[in-house]
Amino acid sequence: MKKATLVIEDGTVFEGSSFGAEGEAYGEVVFNTSMTGYQEILTDPSYNGQIVTMTYPEIGNYGVNPEDTESRKPFLKGFVVKEYWETPSNWRSRGDLSSYLSENGVLGIEGIDTRELTRLIRTEGAQKAVISTTDNNPESLLQKVRSSQGIVGIDLVTEVSCEEPYSWDVGTGTWKPDHESSEKGKEKYKVVAYDFGLKHNILRKLTDHGCEVTTVPSRTPPHEVLSLNPDGIFLSNGPGDPAAVSYAIESVSTLLGKKPIFGICLGHQILSLAMGGRTYKLKFGHRGANQPVKDLKTGKVEITSQNHGFAVDGDSLGKDVEVTHINLNDNTVEGIRHTKHPAFSVQYHPEASPGPHDSSYLFQEFIESMKENRKES
Repeated sequence: MKKATLVIEDGTVFEGSSFGAEGEAYGEVVFNTSMTGYQEILTDPSYNGQIVTMTYPEIGNYGVNPEDTESRKPFLKGFVVKEYWETPSNWRSRGDLSSYLSENGVLGIEGIDTRELTRLIRTEGAQKAVISTTDNNPESLLQKVRSSQGIVGIDLVTEVSCEEPYSWDVGTGTWKPDHESSEKGKEKYKVVAYDFGLKHNILRKLTDHGCEVTTVPSRTPPHEVLSLNPDGIFLSNGPGDPAAVSYAIESVSTLLGKKPIFGICLGHQILSLAMGGRTYKLKFGHRGANQPVKDLKTGKVEITSQNHGFAVDGDSLGKDVEVTHINLNDNTVEGIRHTKHPAFSVQYHPEASPGPHDSSYLFQEFIESMKENRKES
C-alpha cells in the first residue's frame, strides 16, 4: 500500500498506509463508535465535509454490497481506520471496501492509532484535517489544512440534496409495524420529504407505514410542497451547520401549522430554528449506535443511532415548544414538540441503519399525527 499522511490543524501528524482513492482530501475529522455498519456510515450524506474515524479496530472484513447503501454515493471526504481488511468474507459481500472507496473518490488511511486520534478529538474537539497520498510533508500539509474551509456557516446541504423530485415506494421488507396502519385496507398518507441529505432507510420506514412518499430538493419553495396536497411533511437528516441553510428555515417557518411535520437530525434543528430557537456546535458531536436518550413523557430510555455535530439550545425555545427527549450523556436536547401545531422532531435516527430499533415508534406517531389532522380537516 502507498504511504498516506493525516495532519490535524493543531499540528498532530499521523502516518499510515493508503487504501481507496489517492490524492488529497480536506474535512473536519470526527469519530464514530459503531462496531458494524461502516457501509451505511460511508453513504450517510450527513458526513459531507468530514473525515470519519472508526473507533472499532478492524474495518472491511465483511466487504460491501448494493443493499446497504443509504444514498446514491459516499459524500464524506476521508475514512480513517486502525486496520483495513483486504479480503472480505461474508455471503452478502459483492466487493471489497478499498475498491468501493476508489470508485467513489474517497481517500482512506489505515495503520494509525485510532484510539489516540479519538482521544485527541474528545479532548480538543473536532478539527480541520487533511489526508494526502501526494504530499507527505507535514509542514506543507499543516499550512494547507489551516487555510482550508471549515463547516461552520457553510451550506453543505445543496451538495447532497436531489436535483429533481422523485417518488419512493420500496419498504424494508423485514419489519412491519403492528399498528392499525399495517392492517388490510389501511389508509394511505401522502408525504412530501425534504431531502437535506436523506437516508434511504427513512424512506423505507415511511413506506412500511403506508406512506406514499414524494422526495423534493432542499430548496423547494413552500407553495410547491403544498400544491402536492400532502398529508404530512418530513424534514430529513443532512450535513453541516443548520443555521447556514436559511432557505430551509424560512420554508419550514411558512409550512408550520399548515400540515403535520416530522423532522430527524438536521430536520430537527431546522424545525427548532423555524420555531425561533438557536443551535450551537458541539465539541466533538454524537456519532455512533449506542447513545442513550430519555423520553421525558414516559421515562423510558432508548438506545439510539446518532450522527450530528450541532445541537439545539433548549433555553432558546419559546413557550409553545416543549423538550420531549434528552441525551443522558450530556443532557443535550434530543427531541421537541410544538404544543399548538402538529410538529415534532428528534435529533437521533429512529430509522437506524446502522443501529438499534428502539425508536421506530416515532414513525407511527407521525402517522397518528396525519390521521388526526385529516379528521380535523
